Amino acid sequence: MNIEFLGQSCFLIKAGPHSLLTDPFLTGNPLAAKKPEEVHPTHILVSHAHNDHLGDTKAIAKANGAKVYSTFDICQSLQAEGISFEGGNIGGKIPADFGSVKLVPAIHSSGVPGGIACGFVINIAGKNIYFAGDTALFGDMALLAKENIDIALLPIGDYFTMGPEDAAEAVRLIKPKHVIPMHYNTFPPITQDPQQFKKLVESKTDAKVTILDPGDGASF
Repeated sequence: MNIEFLGQSCFLIKAGPHSLLTDPFLTGNPLAAKKPEEVHPTHILVSHAHNDHLGDTKAIAKANGAKVYSTFDICQSLQAEGISFEGGNIGGKIPADFGSVKLVPAIHSSGVPGGIACGFVINIAGKNIYFAGDTALFGDMALLAKENIDIALLPIGDYFTMGPEDAAEAVRLIKPKHVIPMHYNTFPPITQDPQQFKKLVESKTDAKVTILDPGDGASF
């Protein structure tokens, strides 16, 4: 399985015939590694409807026939677009042809009136990936330790989400094997040094931190 970082919170997770794209904010992203027409996912996961997360979802889904996984509220907004989707809610696990997607809590505003933000536990290629979306640190992250997370994709930008210190505490609670930081350096308010985050995590937990610049990938 390969994970390619495209910038902000956008990752392309590839395993066999499946290609999962998370929060595809490419247009308007000054650090985006690819343009919308250069990605060809089979599935798209959207954590919430702020523009730097919902991003190019509609255009990419239509161009590739990709199925969108998100909260029920966000999926309802896609219904008129003729896009294939699976809309769940917090705590629900949705079977998929690549494995499954479980929607888990995220403490953040949603971008949809009356809606909620979420994170995902993705099971693919025999591994469990936690994609946190935009979230604050919260104590119930400790429950994710029971999910046996192999790779955690965590925001570290501060200002709108967890900062490096809170994200490091999240690692301690979640107990993943690997961590990839995201949602930093795209804009001045979320400027961070990921190397400092790496030192903080690896000095206090057994997790290994992999830092990816936009366009970089890692195999697991």
